[in-house]
Amino acid sequence: MSVTVSPISAEVGVQITGLAGHQLADPAVAADTRKYLDEHGVVIYREAHIGDADLVALSRLLGEVVVAPMGGEEEFPEVSAISLDPAQSALAAYRTGTFYWHIDGANDLVPQKATLLTALEVATEGGDTEFANLYAAYEGLSAEDKARFADLRVVHSFAATQRLAHPDASDKVRASWEKVPSREHPLVWTRRNGRKSLLVGATADHIVGLPEDESRALLDRLLDWATQPRFSLRHQWSRGDLVIWDNTGILHRAQPYTALSRRLMHRTTLVGAEAVA
Repeated sequence: MSVTVSPISAEVGVQITGLAGHQLADPAVAADTRKYLDEHGVVIYREAHIGDADLVALSRLLGEVVVAPMGGEEEFPEVSAISLDPAQSALAAYRTGTFYWHIDGANDLVPQKATLLTALEVATEGGDTEFANLYAAYEGLSAEDKARFADLRVVHSFAATQRLAHPDASDKVRASWEKVPSREHPLVWTRRNGRKSLLVGATADHIVGLPEDESRALLDRLLDWATQPRFSLRHQWSRGDLVIWDNTGILHRAQPYTALSRRLMHRTTLVGAEAVA
């Protein structure tokens, strides 16, 4: 089968067909993937049907792989199951937080570099994943907005996301969220190479120094701006799809699905390479 590479839109995403299984655990494929990530932010290998061993091998070709402290697969601890079914994932209770726009590790000093996610089973209803390009969203801002946002700083927290996912949680549960350390970041992330992106999403609790209502209004406005159709895509999963994205500059969220859903993903994550600055 021939390999086809098709950009999804001018701002985000590229789709590739004709590669599957062992073919993906190859240095040349990894090199191409890095190039596509730089150019498009999201790389979709359609019906790749990659097993855990090859998923880990490809991940290692792309960077250092995170070994999560809990929730990893027994044979391949780098691989985490993503499901709302507690029998499939030890972290199922927290997965509804992924229904909101976020980057992984936003309340860390160095967020994860990239994520690889493959579909073992798909939901019959819901379960699509949406992506939004924070680089393109920044570039699309007016010069006045870029100047205004240059020095603003935002506090990101685990609690901010959990309050959205569980608005009726008890005081005891809320107190447990607050024990997870928060992190202050610039609103605009400037990379060593000069490339810039917005840093917004469900983890964004408040803007330092602004009144609460003004802070929330601006964060909501910027999230709406960054996730508009111009900068985003929605991926409808088929079994075997593999999606890789730049976690530092691409927001993502899952469309809601239920704990009774068959949806089961396997994920690997790459260790971050650059602190937010």
